[in-house]
Amino acid sequence: MSKKVLIGAICSYFAILFFCNPAAGRVIPEFAGEKDPTLSSLTLTPAYGSVGHRIGQMVLCLNNNGTFGTGFSNSTADFFTGEPVPSCEFPKESNTRYLYAAAFWIGAVVGRDTLVSCAATGWSWGREFAPDQIGIGDIVKRSMGSIDPTLAAEAVSEEDYIMVYMDTMTSGVEPDYYGRPHIPLNIEVTQNSYAWSYSYAEDFVLFDYIVRNIGSNHLENVYMGIYVDADVYWGQSSAGGGYRDDICGFVEALPHESDGCLFWDTVNIAWIADNDGDPDGGVYGEQSVTGVTGTRIIRTPGDFLDVSFNWWISNSSAALDFGPRERSFLGRLDDEFRDFGTGGLGTPMGDANSYYQMRNMEFDYDQVYTATIGATDPVWLQPLQELAGDFANGFDTRYLLSFGPFDIYPGERLPISFAYVAGADFHVDPNNINNLPNNPDLYYDNVDFSDLGLNAAWAGRIYDNPGVDTDDDGDFGKVRFCCSDSTAYSLDSLGDTINIEGFDSEDCELIWYEGDGVPDFRGASPPPAPEFWLEPRVGEIRVRINGQRAETAKDVFSRRIDFEGYRVYVGRDERESSFSVVGSYDREDYNKFVWDGSDFTLFDIPYTLDSLRCLYGTSCQDSLFDPLVYSRDNPYRHPLFADSVFYFTAQDFNVAQFGSLTPIRKIYPEQPYPSALNPDSARADELTEDGRLKYFEYEIIIEGLLPTVPYYINVTAFDFGSPEADLEALESAVTRGAQIAYADKTAGDVMSGGLQVYVYPNPYRADADYRDRGFEGRMDADRPDDRVRTIHFANLPSRCTITVYSLDGDLVRQIEHDADPNDPTSSHETWNLITRNTQMVVSGLYYWVVEAEDGQTQIGKLVIIM
Repeated sequence: MSKKVLIGAICSYFAILFFCNPAAGRVIPEFAGEKDPTLSSLTLTPAYGSVGHRIGQMVLCLNNNGTFGTGFSNSTADFFTGEPVPSCEFPKESNTRYLYAAAFWIGAVVGRDTLVSCAATGWSWGREFAPDQIGIGDIVKRSMGSIDPTLAAEAVSEEDYIMVYMDTMTSGVEPDYYGRPHIPLNIEVTQNSYAWSYSYAEDFVLFDYIVRNIGSNHLENVYMGIYVDADVYWGQSSAGGGYRDDICGFVEALPHESDGCLFWDTVNIAWIADNDGDPDGGVYGEQSVTGVTGTRIIRTPGDFLDVSFNWWISNSSAALDFGPRERSFLGRLDDEFRDFGTGGLGTPMGDANSYYQMRNMEFDYDQVYTATIGATDPVWLQPLQELAGDFANGFDTRYLLSFGPFDIYPGERLPISFAYVAGADFHVDPNNINNLPNNPDLYYDNVDFSDLGLNAAWAGRIYDNPGVDTDDDGDFGKVRFCCSDSTAYSLDSLGDTINIEGFDSEDCELIWYEGDGVPDFRGASPPPAPEFWLEPRVGEIRVRINGQRAETAKDVFSRRIDFEGYRVYVGRDERESSFSVVGSYDREDYNKFVWDGSDFTLFDIPYTLDSLRCLYGTSCQDSLFDPLVYSRDNPYRHPLFADSVFYFTAQDFNVAQFGSLTPIRKIYPEQPYPSALNPDSARADELTEDGRLKYFEYEIIIEGLLPTVPYYINVTAFDFGSPEADLEALESAVTRGAQIAYADKTAGDVMSGGLQVYVYPNPYRADADYRDRGFEGRMDADRPDDRVRTIHFANLPSRCTITVYSLDGDLVRQIEHDADPNDPTSSHETWNLITRNTQMVVSGLYYWVVEAEDGQTQIGKLVIIM
């Protein structure tokens, strides 16, 4: 598909782009008092922190200094876990990097001065936003799926992060490119970010900002922007130059097919990707980066704002930077053509130039067209011809998506929302790069924006649910009609009149595609995952499940209980691709597909077998009625209504007979439904020893396991989908909440039976290819072999001291093993072969000693061959 078709009207260089956005936010006045803008200028330590959105397939690092990605972070580890955070990894656990860093910009006219506060820029290392002091400015986490009520309270998504930062700190902030010190606008930003694990929402993060003027000055002609420097490559090191071959552009609308009708979804997304996806030997492999990421602005502070899309490349010096620039006599601004002061056309440096860039109303051509801009182009300045081909082929590119103007009065707050979106399989042809720089149209014919567009559209739907009147004013949003002849119509709301010849709403399917303009930040969700516990045994692991939460929770979107069943997974590591289903249960129910005059359509939620027997059997006790007898080729024809024709399919696999069709079984099969769902109100005979309701108790025993390798086990819950929203069944995250266990004795069994510790592999051989065989470094692909070596100690008590000595009696390493006795890994410990002097051990014979708290001691030998 031609890129020129995709971007449509934005290829008109003379058009000024306005966001006509019915979902635009409204100015929220708040004059309940002003915050002292000098607070963060004092000698207080800001509560800098970073966190990672890990719940979905796009792992994204956020920082409370107005940036996301790791490039401009003031912290090196996750605020809550202490673990390193990937900058932007897609898909999860792929070791890819799709972002160096992104930053929030805001500029305004204050009196007679022009001020801009940038969380970060390209050539300047100034960080002009900071959180409040430690203890006040700490990041907040919430989760709607958490068992912890403090985390679930007021949660919007499965993974919320809330952070507040200001531009008021001046001490320690580097001056700009020209030596001018940072002059604050006195802005406070409350940033909320939301992420989900659901299949339709796992590839984006939603950002919702509230920008507040905490100073005393009226901020005039305010512009805001999101600056993105991607640097797309595999691995966490840029030594191979992976940052020097990115391309970017903008897509206004993308085609979307629904029930045979073709619609165009407006997505307005700025995107960036690697130029060729990094094929290996002419094919794409595990170290390829075939995806694409982009920024979609969803809500702005006004209904009609000027929007600018500017990109530029960073070269070996600022003077060699380049970005598209309109000819001066075509400039849409009052001032003449501006030299950014660096000698080049690229990076805007300093407040005045950054403000100019945000408000220039330019919509740059896509990067791959750079070499086609000639000396006689009526709109654009010609790039240096000796470099234009290199720029079109991909370079160290960054873009700025900005909008304005609007004013912010003292105490006033403005809402801004955007989505950072990833899309898979953008690159589909490893040889497509050969079309650049001379054939950009052919290049675009061989890339695929469909997944990026689909995810961007879903981000908009979650922000503002289509067909939902959130504020009860009678406005449900915008609808489309897909008719039986595949013609399509759109209108603003059901209250409007549509006067199109031949239109008959009874012959068309109604599809809501936009909401009422009031934010929802809500999507259809699977049932919450059940609680489960692991009980290791030699060669097997028992999984105990309590499904009360999963089976009684209402979907936050449909407001109904839509639980369908459970799946039990086992994996060798925490990557989703490693997990396999070892057991499942789903209720016996059936989907009903009804003939609508042209095709069979699913209109309703699944029917239970009992309800179908009552509706279509000889009686409700008709045990001979089998819905699956009526297939698409042999549909049921209602005896009373000739036009009522339908057939049935099983919803999922209908493995509903505990202990026979499924290895999952009820622990208390005779237990009736509880008298109360609150355990505090239930009868004593309805409760387990630990206070759970017996009715919801299940178990599965996973057999045939090796005692010497760790197993990752998880139990998920899934629903039956939402036909009216065109959503398939949703399942809780396969990797989230997974627990680890060894199929060996528990620490309690060890203590009751006496120490029987064993060590493996013994001997340890460095040439045994443990890593290639999956016994070491399964989750550490970018670490060298000598940093993933592992020796295991098994059959340990929950608390003991492990000491390793050389043959001469020298202390090599001491490990304090202190585990919760209820932890299924409490009888296991590992050693990375690093000595107490932080050196790798050498070949030799070693002694190990295990000393338990009760005085039991065991001594053994260990051979290491390096």
